[in-house]
Amino acid sequence: MIRTEILGTGSYLPEGVLTNGDWAERVDTSDEWITTRTGIKERHFTTEDQTTSDMVVEASKKAIEDAGIMPDEIDLIIVGTISGDNAYPSTGNWVQKKLGIRPIPSFDIGAACSGFLYGLIMADALMKTGAAKKILLAGSESMTKIMNWEDRNTCVLFGDGAGAVILGQTEADRGVMSTYWAADGNLGDLLIQPAGGSAMPASRETVEKKLHAIHMNGNEVFKHAVKKMQEASLMAIELANLSSEDIDLFIPHQANIRIIDATIKRARIPLEKTLINIDKTGNMSSASIPVALDQARKEGRLKPGSHLLMASFGAGFTWAGIVVKF
Repeated sequence: MIRTEILGTGSYLPEGVLTNGDWAERVDTSDEWITTRTGIKERHFTTEDQTTSDMVVEASKKAIEDAGIMPDEIDLIIVGTISGDNAYPSTGNWVQKKLGIRPIPSFDIGAACSGFLYGLIMADALMKTGAAKKILLAGSESMTKIMNWEDRNTCVLFGDGAGAVILGQTEADRGVMSTYWAADGNLGDLLIQPAGGSAMPASRETVEKKLHAIHMNGNEVFKHAVKKMQEASLMAIELANLSSEDIDLFIPHQANIRIIDATIKRARIPLEKTLINIDKTGNMSSASIPVALDQARKEGRLKPGSHLLMASFGAGFTWAGIVVKF
């Protein structure tokens, strides 16, 4: 049976850093307020001329080198992002151009914080059909460019970055063991960028009212995030015919430390088996999990035979869970 395995990983964080102290000078907040409610201490931000695809390229170069392949071996590019370079072409197209890869399929997935895991589920399906043999999958966000810098309830949450993986086929006893994904459009208004699409085209009024930025009902999002992250985690474990005790490492989406704490308690995953880096990155949406995955591999937390659980929750609402054996 063909399985999808992770051949290499890479990540990139912009050099610019915003600390909680920096935000306290801009809006009515404090380091204590942010840390207590989110677990975030600092986050990275892109320069004015740095794009989402630029970050994907940097992360992808590292993943390609880590996988020990040549760029021309890649036959599909998938990028999870809600903050792409343009409405179109897709960020994946720009990545293809900048990496100098021959004409191959490339596209984006706009599943917000679940973008990377949605992409991995799609890549796994395509790999099993033989439609692709080497896939570049990335999650990348320039969140600081689509947020309201005057809204203290949202601006302190987000950061920029990119993570990438090279996926390949294997018949060995490793790779993607289970996948679970779902969405509920009935709750879409709770976390939304209202303007810029066909429902609310750009106008002077939409710009003045900052409707092109993130709008979120934090309390409601929190409640649903805890419930759905738990659902995604437990379903992925069950579908892999494993138990929570079999999981060697859990990488949750890094949105809020309280959401992570509640999820691991309900999913019965010990804190010591959970990778948490939100204090250094903030919420990077679709980039959170692949950046953490690269960190885990570099720190030696994933060894041959390790069972990795990843779970996400994002705008849409979307949620997903995946178990991978290394």
